[in-house]
Amino acid sequence: MLKPISLLSAAIVFAACAASTIALAQDATNPAKPTSASQTQAKNLYARDCALCHGDNGNGKTDLAKDMQLTLLDWTDSKSLANQTDKDLFRAIRVGKDKMPAEEEGRAKDNEVWNLIIYIRGFSKGQPAAAPAPAADPAKPGN
Repeated sequence: MLKPISLLSAAIVFAACAASTIALAQDATNPAKPTSASQTQAKNLYARDCALCHGDNGNGKTDLAKDMQLTLLDWTDSKSLANQTDKDLFRAIRVGKDKMPAEEEGRAKDNEVWNLIIYIRGFSKGQPAAAPAPAADPAKPGN
């Protein structure tokens, strides 16, 4: 009888700790100060837990995403994350979003997730800007 109660108590404590971590992160700006070591660690975390769906370069065009009928943002396009704050991304990573599973603290500490966000935002750096859409020619029919 004590074993189920102990398991339930442990689950409640774990959930409360996870909720407090997320609440703290929601009120924070990205506290990470990137270093070459932290970005190497973020790159490894990304390769291990994110690249399978989001792609090695962050473009979201992977076989798994296609098979799961997912439409993922193309992080190589600087506009794709322009309206998302780091705390939005932290929450999506920590809690999960739609079919994306949560990145549990046992797999990545908060500082690692913050550095992962910096790494992900870096996918759009150095990418050529998208060419502007051609203006419609009013002289051509169908425009």
